[in-house]
Amino acid sequence: MTQTLLFACDLSAENRAAYARSIRLANESGARLDVLHVLDPYLPHRVLHDLEEAVVADMQAMLTDLREDYALTAPSVMLQTVAGAPYAEIVREAYDRNADLIVLGSHRKRGQPDLIAGTTLARVLRSAPCPVLSVSQPANRDWEDILVPVDFSLASRHTLREALKRFPESRLTLLHAWNIAGERVLGSDQHYARWRDSEVARLRCQLERETDQLMSELDSVPEVELVLEQGDPLEVLLTRLRRQPPDLLALSSRGQLSRQSHITEALLAEPHCDIMLCRAW
Repeated sequence: MTQTLLFACDLSAENRAAYARSIRLANESGARLDVLHVLDPYLPHRVLHDLEEAVVADMQAMLTDLREDYALTAPSVMLQTVAGAPYAEIVREAYDRNADLIVLGSHRKRGQPDLIAGTTLARVLRSAPCPVLSVSQPANRDWEDILVPVDFSLASRHTLREALKRFPESRLTLLHAWNIAGERVLGSDQHYARWRDSEVARLRCQLERETDQLMSELDSVPEVELVLEQGDPLEVLLTRLRRQPPDLLALSSRGQLSRQSHITEALLAEPHCDIMLCRAW
């Protein structure tokens, strides 16, 4: 069955990178690209009819421009408008079309995480039936380096499986941050140091076993590096993104790293890279 990639288009200048990335992803995966624009349902009926024709024409013109700008071939495309609340229509259409991936542009109010919670992007993330991709980087940037925070939760395992399945030719870095009790008080104690080292070794073995198990289920797997860093998981992740931003961050929408919504809001307000968020199921 042909996969469907759903791109929510708002025709803004900031949306161009996400539109181009959608075209590229559709070409690379052989998926059908459904481009959706949500209209204000409270406009007069005659205005809605005329606006629909204009919006579809603009979506087609932008599609043509982006294909020329990025030298992209034309995927199978369907352009459509619907009227309603943007986040509700995007989620509903994703369910109806059995979408494999939803693509949206990044939030425009950068540096203002307190404004993220009520945005279309944040609301889609909470209810989407499939992974959601927030795009902020140019589409000609390859996703060669992908960062996947892992915490041994079911949501984390699902996200890792999605990354392994979707990007078999990329390099994956699995980042696990750990906090071991007593480090500040007992860090210089010789016996504690030996126990701490054995605990880190145990964590690495657990990561390796889980990764190997997932890889055994797939036909093709990418290069994988395991990274263990001590510290609060949220702070470790943000520090890593600032110092060594990947091309793509694959993040679970449940589990240790996203247990507090402010981390997702901070990442979306100041995106260091493109972000793929996956549900636990």
